[in-house]
Amino acid sequence: MSVLVWIVVLVALLAALARVELSFKQWLLPVGTGLLLLTFSGITPVVFSVLAWAVFVVVASVLGIPALRKRWLSKPALAYVKSILPPMSETERTAIEAGTVWWEAELFSGNPDFKNLLANPRPQLSPREQAFIDGPVEQLCRMIDDWEMTHELGRIPDHVWEFMKRERFFGMIIPESYGGLEFSALAHSSVVMKISSRSVSSAVTVMVPNSLGPAELLLHYGTEAQKNYYLPRLAIGEDIPCFALTGPDAGSDAGAIPDYGVVCKGQYEGEDVLGLRLNWEKRYITLGPVATVLGLAFKVYDPDHLIGDQEALGVTCALIPTTTPGVEIGHRHLPLNAVFQNGPNSGHDVFIPMDWIIGGEARIGDGWRMLVESLSAGRGISLPSLSVAAGKHVTRSTGAYARVRKQFHLPIGKFEGVEEALARIGGYTYILDAARTLTTTALDQGEHPSVVSAIVKYHATEMMRDAVDDAMDVHGGRGICMGPSNYLARGYQAIPISITVEGANILTRTLIIFGQGAMRCHPYLLKEMAAAAESDTNLALENFDAALSGHLGYTVKNIARSFTFGWSGGRLAATPNPDISVAPYYQKLARFSSSLSMTADFALLILGGGLKRKEKLSGRFADVLSYLYLGSAVMKRYEDDDRPVEDLALVQWSMDHLLFKTQEALDGIIRHFPLKPVCWMLRAMVFPLGRRLNPPADHLGHLISQLMMTPGETRDRLIDGIFYTQDKDDPTGRVEHALMLTLQVEPLEKRLREAGVTRKYSEEYEDWVHRLQHENIINNEEAQLLLTAHQAIRNAIMVDDFPQEFAVASMQQDKAA
Repeated sequence: MSVLVWIVVLVALLAALARVELSFKQWLLPVGTGLLLLTFSGITPVVFSVLAWAVFVVVASVLGIPALRKRWLSKPALAYVKSILPPMSETERTAIEAGTVWWEAELFSGNPDFKNLLANPRPQLSPREQAFIDGPVEQLCRMIDDWEMTHELGRIPDHVWEFMKRERFFGMIIPESYGGLEFSALAHSSVVMKISSRSVSSAVTVMVPNSLGPAELLLHYGTEAQKNYYLPRLAIGEDIPCFALTGPDAGSDAGAIPDYGVVCKGQYEGEDVLGLRLNWEKRYITLGPVATVLGLAFKVYDPDHLIGDQEALGVTCALIPTTTPGVEIGHRHLPLNAVFQNGPNSGHDVFIPMDWIIGGEARIGDGWRMLVESLSAGRGISLPSLSVAAGKHVTRSTGAYARVRKQFHLPIGKFEGVEEALARIGGYTYILDAARTLTTTALDQGEHPSVVSAIVKYHATEMMRDAVDDAMDVHGGRGICMGPSNYLARGYQAIPISITVEGANILTRTLIIFGQGAMRCHPYLLKEMAAAAESDTNLALENFDAALSGHLGYTVKNIARSFTFGWSGGRLAATPNPDISVAPYYQKLARFSSSLSMTADFALLILGGGLKRKEKLSGRFADVLSYLYLGSAVMKRYEDDDRPVEDLALVQWSMDHLLFKTQEALDGIIRHFPLKPVCWMLRAMVFPLGRRLNPPADHLGHLISQLMMTPGETRDRLIDGIFYTQDKDDPTGRVEHALMLTLQVEPLEKRLREAGVTRKYSEEYEDWVHRLQHENIINNEEAQLLLTAHQAIRNAIMVDDFPQEFAVASMQQDKAA
């Protein structure tokens, strides 16, 4: 019995230590206490106790006495860190330092306080913002005919362009003092989301001026003269902007752009002025073919030292009117039949005065920092909002179609194979919308979380790809036949655009999320790296020793937390909500947070700078951090919605999915860790009882598929914010109209079926209904309902067909384009 008591005491002590913040020195007292308990418990051999005390005394002496610690630990550790750290380019350093850290830092710390997460304000549009969405945005969506734009015109029609300019769609981020709308990030996102649910091409046209465009750069870095001139013009669409960064020789490695400007004197408006002579070649530039002002990124050189001693001055950004002599605007690209304006441009010996540089001459060389910091805001809004729109659109349309489309006398949504696809669509949409609103909450509080924006951009577009694929599978032939009534095909075609732009997804996952996240979110890593780079030896050792002391306590704490929470299944972790239906999710997030922190520490310690070349490993680390963030977003949304019981299936499916994926990513890290002894140790600390989490249960998928096929408050919350209609003449409204009639006619059809009333094989549907009416089996009202519903369902499931001449003409048109 005494042995059991001692074990319970030790377990309780370990659990308590896992939930408190202690430095490494402070850990010595509880560890010493534990050794005393083990020594006098009688359950350990004397030899083991003596050996344990010897190790403890040596470690305590080395760590507790500063002079010994510096000599025997910090000094050799500093030498080791210097040896494994690769040289860091200025581009990498700027990317790492860009933006701010937010909730992701708590997740990476291993000890997230979910009360801090839930303390963030509930997302809420202002009355003015809501009025804009209900008014001009709704009107714009009704004006858009996506088939006409993408198939017949090959462009957005003039009246749509003029409406967007007049209603200041291009000035959402511009302050009212300059004539803009000055919307919150949430409103900006909501506008993009609603337009995206109607037309990808129109949404991208609105997105770009409000994302990585000159307006964003001017607001943060422009001179007062530049702001006063350009911002009012951009707000009302008098100037159409684009930003040219990518070129044939520099894509993901944007810092390697070959485009350059040479400092020189030249003629401008009849006077000799100091400026730059530019040469560049760019491609994939959205709005480029119609832009009136070109934002340009290039490298500056000063070979004659006209402005200083250095020759290479770094990446710089400038604003150049497209009418400037030497600027050449090329033809259009056609990105997968999306007709937003996109194309190449170039310039040869284009002279610009210094005051065309964004921020003026003083900002030469700051271009890369400008771009990276600005991208952290826009990247967290544009493509995530477009992806959520796609998820909500296919949730609505696929749920409705699965109810009205019947096979074997049953709605196809009743079949378990289709249920699986519907569950993924609904679950992913819930996750994505939660991540969208949480991220815009951060942005609206002044954060520029570059790691978070990379997470949501990557996972939003990937989940959107999976959701749309599932929607196409459920629709079958209805989804693959192109035509004006196909409400899936153009969005399906455009998916790779979102995957590719604003940071290609492969690069984002394998290099950016964890690479930047580990540097920014780790509480000690940057301090240790800065100390290792310090030229003063004594100062380097002093700073490194201070950082290392904190780092050791941080590591030990996370080892204790990971192991303790691992064998308890997270039950010993704190939770801000005692509700048994959601409390375990907070605890499992905390468990995996500590596991992430601990395994990342070991990876960084052992692999050092070589970790960035282990892209599969860093990609799995990125997955863990990402799933923890997405899971946090789900829990925050559920609280913000006042915990509706009806949404619980969505919450549980989403969290079970994300936690299972987290577990598998951690398992992948451990299985593929280069050193096997480390693998065994990590597995014992992360999964002491093995991998116990399972993917979402089938009954949750069943509940989600049912709510997607049944109009109600939960379905409305899931698809809220997109454009939809029940207009039977609208391609997107046709299936919703059919759903409403299906729900009305189902009880009548069931009654007839149970009565054994069937239609003869040679009998047309209309004749059958009239016969039933004539035989008084149904009344006039029921007959009309059957006929109306039958026609509505036929209209919803029918596909477009075209004469042979049309197909030939279409192919010739594509060839000419």
